[in-house]
Amino acid sequence: MSLLDHVEFAVSDARTSQAFYARALAPLGMVHLVHVQTAAGGDRHGFGREGYPCLWFHDQEVPGRGTHIAFAAATRAQVDAFHRAALAAGGMDNGAPGVRERYHSGYYAAYVLDPDGVNVEVVCQ
Repeated sequence: MSLLDHVEFAVSDARTSQAFYARALAPLGMVHLVHVQTAAGGDRHGFGREGYPCLWFHDQEVPGRGTHIAFAAATRAQVDAFHRAALAAGGMDNGAPGVRERYHSGYYAAYVLDPDGVNVEVVCQ
């Protein structure tokens, strides 16, 4: 069981990010669940599974550099599907699906940069 309840970060355009993550995370069964306004008048979106939003992003703040988010996949096929979907949604390849021996021999992952340069990883271990 994960100790993390949810993650949230700033993006430059919440609508653009909402469209990207809707397509990129679909292979993991994650969907857009919530849209609310921020206190600053921006948009906040929540994605997750089984009705619980664990990934949040919002606009009206400067996006953080060096942000990295990793999602667990049940199969290597999900990693491959994420990579294809994220690229089709406008993401930039940051590491094609494959084993990352530097972590361990069963670490199969793919990396894509989202519209703001956030490094999104999906890994099957």
